[in-house]
Amino acid sequence: MSASALESEMKRAPRLLAAFGVVARFMFVTALTFLGLLAITFFIGRVVPIDPVVAVVGDRASQEVYDATFIEMGLDRPVMQQFIIYVRDVITGDFGVSLSTGRPVVDDLIRFFPATFEMATFGIVIGVLLGVPMGVIAAAKAGSWIDQIIRVLGLLGYAVPAFWMGLVALAVFYAGLGWTAGPGRIGIFYDGVVPTVTGLLTVDAIIDGNWVILKNALSHLVLPSAILGFFSLAYIARMTRSFMLDQLQQEFVTTARVKGASEWAVVWKHAFYPIRVQLITVIGLSYAVLLEGSVMVEIVFSWPGIGNYLTTALLTADMNAVLGATILIGTVFIVINRTSDVLYHIFDPRSR
Repeated sequence: MSASALESEMKRAPRLLAAFGVVARFMFVTALTFLGLLAITFFIGRVVPIDPVVAVVGDRASQEVYDATFIEMGLDRPVMQQFIIYVRDVITGDFGVSLSTGRPVVDDLIRFFPATFEMATFGIVIGVLLGVPMGVIAAAKAGSWIDQIIRVLGLLGYAVPAFWMGLVALAVFYAGLGWTAGPGRIGIFYDGVVPTVTGLLTVDAIIDGNWVILKNALSHLVLPSAILGFFSLAYIARMTRSFMLDQLQQEFVTTARVKGASEWAVVWKHAFYPIRVQLITVIGLSYAVLLEGSVMVEIVFSWPGIGNYLTTALLTADMNAVLGATILIGTVFIVINRTSDVLYHIFDPRSR
């Protein structure tokens, strides 16, 4: 190896070590957070006033059957050993069997989560595409009637209950005007027509080339997604406005105006550019909230998602399903949060 090549390798080594340290730190924090999530769910499963054995065998089972099931479920073992077994089962995808459906919980989660993911994804797209420009315009026109309207819309997004808005939307746009389809994810005559590939009905319809199914699915999807989008829009617009007001008062913005830059350039190039990193975190949290907090919307629209599944499990004391859904939702939060951190480092060199 030549001297120049050796010198190049020596210079590259510290960078590789630094990159490895970042990745190792990222993986460690993620694993530690996930372990904390498992500890919380394990603790919840032990403190809820529900006997897991009675939930399985029923309250009329004999004492012999109760004792045998108690031992079979490993509840006679020390708590720490139970937790280790619990972590092992979760890592291997074993959440037990749902008492409500009679299927493995992991199969139910795979079946129901794509519906929630699809609805929340459309909702966050609506929230971002409308919320960010509204927040920017509100800040640029601070104190004007446009700013007041946008702030009122943001306030409504926080104040109006989701179930009430869903009922009103169904009454107006479905029952009254007939512009959209009603509750459910797909028309009853189209159910099962498209082969399940991804679990996302719109994507599966595109893959299958069935545009009739795609149209019907979008007709069912538009109302619940628009409601979720409105709630995320309220938060995103408010935070964008707050970030922009702070940036518009900075000296570099004043300098740009003095140099004769147009108002469009001042707002969108000089003031908006620095806040895009902050918006990554805001959008990520909003997306996670939509994935987790769409329970009422799913109930109103009879949407077969994870929120509806979790509600049914709670009402029937199906703890396997409750804990499985809780772990899934918590994992989604962890993934989105850690992804936001990575994007933050990518777009903001100062944080590296």
